[in-house]
Formats: sequence, structure tokens, C-alpha cells
Amino acid sequence: MSFHKNLITLSIFSILSPIAFAEDQATKLETIQLQAHPLVQTAADFAVADHVIDSKKLKERATTIGDALADELGVYSNQYGSGSSRPVIRGQDGPRVKVLQHASETADVSTLSPDHAVTVDPILAKQVEVIRGPSTLLYSAGNVGGLVNVTDQKIPTQMPQNGLEGQVGLRYNSGNDEKLASAGVTAAVGDSFALRVEALKNKSNDYIAPDYAVEHPHGDHSHFEKERRVGNTFAEGQTVNVGGSWIHDRGFVGLSYSNRQDQYGLPGHSHEYHGCELHGDHFHCPESDEDAHHDEEHGGPWVDLKSERYDLRTELDQPFKGFEKLRAHASFTDYEHDELEENSVISNFKSKGYDGRLELVHVPVAGWEGVIGTQISQQKISLSAPEAHAHEDVDLDDHNDHEHQDHNHDVLMADTKTQKYSLFALEHTQIGDVHVELGGRVDHQKIEVDSSQKNYSGTGVSASATANWAFAPNYKLSIVGSHQQRLPLAQELYADGLHFATNTYELGNDQLDKETSNNLELGLHYEGAKLDYHAHIYHNWFDDYIYGATVAQTGNLRGVEYTQDKAKFYGAEAQIGYAFSDWYKMSVFGDYVRGKIDGQNAPRVPAGRLGSKIEADFADGWSGSAEYYHVFKQDDIASYENQTQGYNMVNVGVSYAGQLNNRNDYRVYLKANNLLDDQVYSHTSFLSNIPQMGRNFSIGMEFGF
Repeated sequence: MSFHKNLITLSIFSILSPIAFAEDQATKLETIQLQAHPLVQTAADFAVADHVIDSKKLKERATTIGDALADELGVYSNQYGSGSSRPVIRGQDGPRVKVLQHASETADVSTLSPDHAVTVDPILAKQVEVIRGPSTLLYSAGNVGGLVNVTDQKIPTQMPQNGLEGQVGLRYNSGNDEKLASAGVTAAVGDSFALRVEALKNKSNDYIAPDYAVEHPHGDHSHFEKERRVGNTFAEGQTVNVGGSWIHDRGFVGLSYSNRQDQYGLPGHSHEYHGCELHGDHFHCPESDEDAHHDEEHGGPWVDLKSERYDLRTELDQPFKGFEKLRAHASFTDYEHDELEENSVISNFKSKGYDGRLELVHVPVAGWEGVIGTQISQQKISLSAPEAHAHEDVDLDDHNDHEHQDHNHDVLMADTKTQKYSLFALEHTQIGDVHVELGGRVDHQKIEVDSSQKNYSGTGVSASATANWAFAPNYKLSIVGSHQQRLPLAQELYADGLHFATNTYELGNDQLDKETSNNLELGLHYEGAKLDYHAHIYHNWFDDYIYGATVAQTGNLRGVEYTQDKAKFYGAEAQIGYAFSDWYKMSVFGDYVRGKIDGQNAPRVPAGRLGSKIEADFADGWSGSAEYYHVFKQDDIASYENQTQGYNMVNVGVSYAGQLNNRNDYRVYLKANNLLDDQVYSHTSFLSNIPQMGRNFSIGMEFGF
């Protein structure tokens, strides 16, 4: 880091540091409830690395879930431009980091490819939870790093105060000219019915990146031209949610409808390998034509997405003898997106998904409290390439009634239908100074495929246990152990085609077995009047780890075949904070993870990170924060990867909150992000060679009533 960047960083912290010694009073830490936990416990009760991000923080962050969580401890993002990102937790992503929509399946196609958006809305969320430990088995198995639950507000669970409440927000960002507006209103209709209406609209241009140079080929040579903006990183979208709920003394029952539409660019996307086929350890590709670079000339490909979703939720206290609470949730999602070039559809993805779950919280039995439940889900995925004359969609229910048509290799895989049936349980008790939590899950999965490949049927059994020992005042020592079995996805079994977003030709393996992991985590926690800290170390051992092994390569196109091998991931996370006064706190944090598959470096594993943050709540509604962290160079790379350079990140924010009267409140905030204008290349992204946004400023306001 250059001298002037050091000087800027030190200046920011020196301005805030004198405040540290102005007062010497203890801070009372707020306890935030984990909504995804059916036993209604709190983060303090479970000394694992759970974390909650509230709506106030989310309003200032990205519209995609991966980028919204990217600065959290142990969490990175596999950003794909501005329109799509998934969280990477402890080196795991995709199917090993489940993203839930209010504890329910999203039923989109985001696990198929990093350029496919996750259809959750952090801006409209009540809170986002990063969940670890046995409670993850309530929703999925194989999430050894953790899972993410986006708690929405579409279905009211209580009547609004004074009959009407809501919030309106506006935001602008200079780095991509983002304009964002959001609103949510809950109104009482009579004495026991509440109506909720939400809306979000955002639009942004290609974002600005520092010292960005683009290669332009010209026959037998090429040259680089410096550009201010990263091409094809625009994004725009809109979401409308309408929900209603009948609320009574013992619970509620509600229904909601959601309509989401997105359009966003695909930077780095290339269709120059149309027609290539994998033959063993080599490719056969047709001769390239003179229009191979037409994407660049006409702005590049983009996604046009539409999703409709219906949710039904109910909760009932004292449903029948022996049980304290019943919760049920059912959803249906109709999802579709097109990938277009020059306004012509190149690829079409469709998904129709059903998800239903039932939870019963039982009365204490011999000191144990817990929940049992069941979940049933189904997802049909259909892929086509209209310009490649793909075969027409086929109803999988009639799969055995017609002669199979040849699979089109310009799409990733043949049509599939996945059905999953699950049973789960979670129990906890207090034994002296030790809090014990046990979780278990059984999944049975069936996949039908519209090809000559064989259908899949398999069962996975997973169990997890946590012990939290309060061995001294303010201290907790935690140990988390689990044995988890993840059943393969349809893509891992049946892929047989080009995957343009990742420049790969993927070949599935219908002989794959379930993926098994044994996982161990140790944690130490301390919460004092001024000082608090927590540290975690973890190790994940995998048998039959499912991954795509590179078997061929031509140019930037790799041939990968899904296979299984032994793997291990291990790492550490730590954070220490000190409250100098009741309104000023400083913390130091860091995380590190290492991954190996068959003794070789695992791909897209994040580099280590170390940083510090200052948070201040000044008098008269003012608050501020200043954050600096360094991401180290990543040179522990897989065979086909390139190193990514380290970078420094400085973010500063200030906000003011006030009231217009007893009912109406408002908040105005200003944030400076990447204040050093450093070049940022993310090793966890498939686009690790494309820089992320440079220095940018965002300003926003919220009005509540």
C-alpha cells in the first residue's frame, strides 16, 4: 500500500480516536432473536457463530444477497457483475450454502450457475441470518459452513400499531448511478386482518473501476485500452409483494403473492464456444467465424428474469395436547429467465417449485425442549436454446410414454424433476453449566431426467450436536460436531453441455454417491461490560466430495467432469471488541480458510482478511462508523486458476436519525465505500479477472410512520 493511502487511513481513524476517552461507561449489548430458530431462542443462548444483520444495515447494502453479506466475518461473495451474487461461507458456496426465503426454498436456478440471481430481496428483508450448528438441519443437510435465511415481512404476524405503519426509502450511489426506491405499508382491515404491500425498484448503470484496461484483439495482435466503466455490469429490477393475514389470539394464517422482474448484464460472458463438444480429454469445436466478438461490439449478453411466488403461512399456539406451537408453510414458485444477445434469446431457463413444511414444538419432556417436523419439495427445471433449435419442453410426468429425443449440448442438461422428502428434529436442554443442542435430519431424494441417463434415488442421514459450557462468569466454551450427508444435485448427475457463464463444458456423472462430511468446530466467547471477544476454529473432512475435475482445455474453455474424492477445509475466525464508552466501540477482526481436494488446492477459496472497525453513537441522533481491512493475496490456487492480488478496503459512514412527531421518524445516511479507490479482484468469483467497483459514495433516506 502506498504512503498516501496509509496517510488517508490513519487520518480517518485519528479523527475518531479521541472520542474513545471522552466517557468511561459500560455498553449494554443488544440481544437479537434468531427468527429461523423455531424454539425462539436468542443468539446469546447458542454460542456458535450465528450472526444477524438487521434491516437498518441492509438498507445501506447491495441488492444481491452475496454482496450484502460480503463484509461479514467468514463470509465472502461470488459476485457476477451487479445482478447476481451468492454468499461464500468458510470457503463453501453453491449447494453447500443454502439461501432460504423465510425458512423456505427459493426454487430458482441460482445453484446452476453464478450468473443466475438468487430471488431474495435484502433491501425489503426484516433481517438476514447466517445460521450455523445443529439448527441448520431443520432446513437442509450438507451446509457445513452455514446457511442464510432472509426473513421477509410479506405476511403480517401481528396487527399494526394505530392501524397503519410503514417505511419508505430512497438511495443513490455514485459508482454506478444507482437509483433505488423501496416502500412497505401494513394496514389494519377491521380488528383482526392485516394487509401488507411492499415494492422495490432499482436501476444502475455499468459501474466505475480504477485503472481498468480492456484487451481488444486485432487479427494477430491485440492492444489494451483504458476504460472508466466495466462493461455490461448494469442492473435493474422491480419487486412487488402483497400479503394478507388473519391474526387471532392463538396465532395467524396468511397468504402472499410476489412478482419479481430483473434485467442485468453478464460481464465476461462469452458464447464463442457455441457448438463445442467434449470427447474424452479433448474438444471438438466448429471453426470460429468473423463475428466471434460481436458480444463486445453490441454491449454483451444480458438476463431477463421473471419470478412469481405464492406463500401460505400459519402459526397456532397450543394446537393440541403435548405441543406448544404448530407452524406450517407452503409455497409455489414459477420462475423463468432468458439469456439474450442482441435481443435474441440464446438460452431459456424455467423452474417450477413446490415447498411445504410442518413444524411442531413439543412441551418439555424430561427437561428437553424441541421441535419435530417434515418437509416436502419438488422442482422441475427445463432448459432450452431456441437459436440452437432445442427440442420442445417435455412433461416429465409422461417421460416413459415417449421416445427420448437427443439432448442439445448448447444447454447445460436435459429436463429434470427433483422430489425430496425430509424428516427433522431439534432438541435442547440445560445440564448444569452446559447447554446441549442436538439436531437430526433424514432426506430421501428422487430425480427423474428426460434423457437416456438413469434416474436417481438416494437417502441421506445427518446429525449434529453442540455443547456450550459456561465455565466462568461471562465465558462460554463451545464445541460443535456433525456428520452430514448431502445428496447430489441434478446438475452434478446429468450435466452434458456448455456452461457459458463459467466457460466450461460440464459432464455429469449419474454414478455419484452421496457426499459425506464430518465436521468439528471449537469456539471461545467472552462478554464483559466493556470487552467482548469470540474465536472459532473449524475443520471439515469430506468423503466423496462432489466437484468438477478439469479433464480437457482449449483456449479459455475447460472440460470438467463431476467426480468424487476426499477433501478437507479448515480455518479460523476471530473478533475482539472494546467499548470505550456507552456510545463508542472499536473492534479488530480476521478470518482465514484453506481448502484441499485430493491433496490439491480447492478452487475459489477466499484469501485471509484482517481489519478494524470503529462504531460510534453520538448525541442527538448522530452515529458513524469507519472500517479498514486488508484482504491478502491469494496464491494457494487450483491448477486452472490465476493468483489474485491483495487489496485494502476503507469504508466510512455517518447517519442522523430524528423524529418529526411522536409517530413519524426518519434517518439520513451517507457512506463512502472503497475510499482508497483500490483495485479489488475477488478470488471467490468466477470473474476474478474483472475488477469490482472503485471509490463510490451513497446517500439515502428512510421515513417511517
